[in-house]
Amino acid sequence: MTPRHHKPAAARHPDIQHLSYQPEGLYPLDLEIFRVSDLRQRVGAEALASTYRYAFPTLIFVTQGTCLHLVDFEHVRCGPGSVLVLRPGKAHSFGDTQDWDGWMVLFRPEFLWAAAPAAQAQTPVDGLDGLPTAWALGSDSAPVIAHAIAQMHQDTQTHAASLHAHALLRYQLYALLTRLRMAHEQQSAQPATPGRALQRFKAFELLVEKHFAAWHQLPRYAQQLSCSEKSLVRASLEAAGVTPKAFISARIVLEAKRLLAHTTWPVARIAESLGYSDLANFAKFFKREAGCTPTDFRSRQTAHQQGMAGRLQATASHPIPPRPTA
Repeated sequence: MTPRHHKPAAARHPDIQHLSYQPEGLYPLDLEIFRVSDLRQRVGAEALASTYRYAFPTLIFVTQGTCLHLVDFEHVRCGPGSVLVLRPGKAHSFGDTQDWDGWMVLFRPEFLWAAAPAAQAQTPVDGLDGLPTAWALGSDSAPVIAHAIAQMHQDTQTHAASLHAHALLRYQLYALLTRLRMAHEQQSAQPATPGRALQRFKAFELLVEKHFAAWHQLPRYAQQLSCSEKSLVRASLEAAGVTPKAFISARIVLEAKRLLAHTTWPVARIAESLGYSDLANFAKFFKREAGCTPTDFRSRQTAHQQGMAGRLQATASHPIPPRPTA
């Protein structure tokens, strides 16, 4: 199977390229798996080096070579056995490295919701709860994950009725995500967050994602969650290691960075869209949190994108030779 093109969705910020889960043709499944090399051959290296925001959860499992991804302005270096977890809304670029390969697993956000009702209460919105953005699997876990993904890929080719195929792939995906969580917990050796604290933090996280541009203060969230501010602080520290105030600020800054890097909006318009009527207050907030002014950040991102475009042109002029096969 060759990867299908996932179409841009109507975006709130028109200069950011959004992709929704809309496979072309008659592909009937809500989960798709393909090799990165197949995707690169289909769309080209330049398209992969662009930055996109996916409306669907995505897993990338590197099988050979090394690569440098860009996820929400953080460089993430991956090698064989590395897992990259992209939640809906993340800004992601594959970068300009082409001498690597791996699997991509993507699925509709609601794909996991159709499981048993008892599991829904324990399953987060995107199904990726408890997983970091990136980490390298151990030598014992990597082959197991590689085999699981390869089997799922094979099962997407089945000619069984889509109802049966969906049921099979859904439980395979649950098993895959559970294996990844177990592997991460074993490697990190961190105690699990108490259930009540985690539930409260996840509810807070969902509210922040929905209201961060309008609600900047902690009391509003505590009131909405029907808990005290102290209880919310305690839950946030236990579940994420940061205070609620820091979590809210980080989300606002992240959206500001996305808009600065991927739109041509004036800084004043970006500030207004994030709930700041006074540009000076926004600039002061951004510099305190990001370490530079909004204008400086945009200039650096523009220079980075131009440098990447130049490297891609050079690579096109001197293609990378194929890997030798055994």
